[in-house]
Amino acid sequence: MNKPFPELDGELRQPSLLRRLAAMVYDGLLVVAIWMCTGFVAVGLNGGESVSGPLFQSVLFLITFAFFAYFWIRLGQTLGMQAWQMRVQTIDNCHINLKQALLRFMMAIVSFACGGLGFLWMLFSPGKATWHDSFSETQIVLLPKKQKS
Repeated sequence: MNKPFPELDGELRQPSLLRRLAAMVYDGLLVVAIWMCTGFVAVGLNGGESVSGPLFQSVLFLITFAFFAYFWIRLGQTLGMQAWQMRVQTIDNCHINLKQALLRFMMAIVSFACGGLGFLWMLFSPGKATWHDSFSETQIVLLPKKQKS
């Protein structure tokens, strides 16, 4: 059973494509930093020699998935999504599970591989859903701004 998010006042809206892209750029910079740290460790373990090949690429892939899955499942937000006030959730306002995170991650790769068509799809979709939203039965919602006290 997925844990529900606390109820927020008002109806949650869908963020724009531009806001989603801004969060992706932010998260992309974090992923590159993680890859660099992983590369430094791998070079150190390899006696100072460069590292490449399918094993290293697989490690980078798994670390990237672990980054997104951890934040999506645990908090509903990556750091980029937090900065742009968005959250990923199920259609019924709950945290996503590992299966949904994996489906979302893999389908986002397909969306990018098709020249971003999976992201542009939200411009024509009635619910503003991207391919990975639809395929994983998740949605991105725009969180209301926090009131200053």
